[in-house]
Amino acid sequence: MKRMKIAFLAGAVLACVVIHGSFAPAALQTRTVRLAMVNVPDDVVRPLMPEFSRQFGQPAEIVYMGNDPFAVAREGKADLVIAHYGHEGVAPFVTGGFGLWPHAVFANQIALIGPPSDPAHVRGLADAAEAMRRIAATGSRFVVNNSAGNRYVEDILWTRAGSPAKGDWYLDRHSQGPQAARDAAKQGAYTLWGVPPFLRLKRQSPLDLEPLVTADSIFQRIMVAIVVNPQKVSGVHDAGAEAFQNFLLAPSTQARISAFRYQDLSQQVWWPAGRHNNAQE
Repeated sequence: MKRMKIAFLAGAVLACVVIHGSFAPAALQTRTVRLAMVNVPDDVVRPLMPEFSRQFGQPAEIVYMGNDPFAVAREGKADLVIAHYGHEGVAPFVTGGFGLWPHAVFANQIALIGPPSDPAHVRGLADAAEAMRRIAATGSRFVVNNSAGNRYVEDILWTRAGSPAKGDWYLDRHSQGPQAARDAAKQGAYTLWGVPPFLRLKRQSPLDLEPLVTADSIFQRIMVAIVVNPQKVSGVHDAGAEAFQNFLLAPSTQARISAFRYQDLSQQVWWPAGRHNNAQE
């Protein structure tokens, strides 16, 4: 009788393993990893998601793209946040205990954008400060992009270029982002702006501008992945979030990020940044 009971229990356990694939509930195995991101990295992250699902056996979904992915994460609606390291929401999110330590995963970039005629002859330069110097020396028009990050880079380039006098060539329309690009197109001028949003804007409404200088490393802006802290926010799929973060940091994924190209732009504008973390993590 005792042997029969043991055999029955063993058979029941084996049946569970066959049906579910492991001792963990099936719902945990197929639970979706929810990503909340700023509205830049969709182009490079989305193509990676099927490979993550294939490797880890669970789906991933982008549940939010916008200016404040941290608000979504605080509400327990996301498991992993991806944002620029310098985003104003990173520090309070992590120091407030809502997120674990950020890991650099990749970098996107801004570029010196200008008219195809390129009156200052800066196309293809690797030194953006030299490009700024040529724009000033030739009196070619330059429109200020007053978003904080772009203005910061501009100030560095202007200083490296020798602080040329800001004469009639230097146009400050108090515009930023898309409007700065539109102003530059109207003036046949150069400006600084992020490559992904510029390409999206140009697909929506044609602009007589194109990225001319992209190779200077000062244009790169690191982005980080932050696992939402399950001890602070309930309902977080932290195991899945850590799996997706590790997937982004894997050498094979970093290589795919490096190889990514937009169909309408041959230059590399996404850069692997996993090496900025502890190599053993």
